[in-house]
Amino acid sequence: MTDQPTPSRRSPPSGAAPLAGSGVAAAARAAHGPGSAAPACTATSPERLGCRLHRLLFGTGSHWSGLFLRLALAVVMFPHGAQKVLGWWGGYGFDGTMGFLTGTVGLPWIVALLVIAIEFLGPIALAIGALTRLAALGMVAVMVGAIATVHASHGFFMNWSGAQQGEGFEYHLLVIGIALALLTGGAGRFSLDHRFARGRAA
Repeated sequence: MTDQPTPSRRSPPSGAAPLAGSGVAAAARAAHGPGSAAPACTATSPERLGCRLHRLLFGTGSHWSGLFLRLALAVVMFPHGAQKVLGWWGGYGFDGTMGFLTGTVGLPWIVALLVIAIEFLGPIALAIGALTRLAALGMVAVMVGAIATVHASHGFFMNWSGAQQGEGFEYHLLVIGIALALLTGGAGRFSLDHRFARGRAA
């Protein structure tokens, strides 16, 4: 019997398709569309957990919809937060709001403090596009809590005619819808989240 020659590894000919698994990071970035900077969290990455957490917090594309949605939500929500913290626009200020939320509404003091912080700091975070998903999640929690504790009993419509005992929850549903869109799509163009995501992917 003659010895069989040992097959040697040869480089693929020029123009051949790359092997599966090569260029994973570039392929992952390309799959997210132009302007996207989502890092590739592959199964072989030693920092897979940190990579996924970074993508969850900051991952976004350079789309305009995120910019428009977060600016609209920030403009609508900031006056409410300023009423609660600074007493602007006829608000109670911090002490008065804490007293109302803990005494009249019956919230624990820590929950009342979180509500005030979310309504005041959340719009600022949305305006600059920093931790957008976290801010949007806070908005959802506050609006769901407001519906459950105060507004559900007054029906769907706001008190446009002045005949109701209080305000309905249609406004809160709009805030929830915008916040959910930001949760799924991210901050979009001109945001610190997008800058952080690009820095991680570079």
